[in-house]
Amino acid sequence: MNILFYLTPKASCEVLFEDESIRGALQRMERSGFSALPIIRKEDGFYRGTLTDGDVLWALKNQCGFDLKKAEEFSIMDIPHQKDYLPVSVSTDMRALLRKAMDQNFVPVVDDRDSFIGIVTRKSILAQYVASVGEET
Repeated sequence: MNILFYLTPKASCEVLFEDESIRGALQRMERSGFSALPIIRKEDGFYRGTLTDGDVLWALKNQCGFDLKKAEEFSIMDIPHQKDYLPVSVSTDMRALLRKAMDQNFVPVVDDRDSFIGIVTRKSILAQYVASVGEET
């Protein structure tokens, strides 16, 4: 099966841009309700990594001294990532996608130029599986 079947397209994803501040990222994460967001370059959509709420917490402690005003001075690209969500290519097979989804709640998907095109969520994979099991019974 093609992974595009499970894809949430970039236009429907909440993303961070690499030039955002730590405070801006924290506010966007709070508004969206997501604990991890992909980071992309605004100009060309190049995938730069994933920022998690844990990354932000440690940055607030270690770089900003829990000062939200100071968090406006630091870019999210200055934050070390505890774990990065490595992307898969649009041509990745399902086995590789499933292996990634076991360890991440979403898998970023990039095209042949490494431009971010969307995410595949663990939820979308499980929903399809549940639907297929339901049809067999």
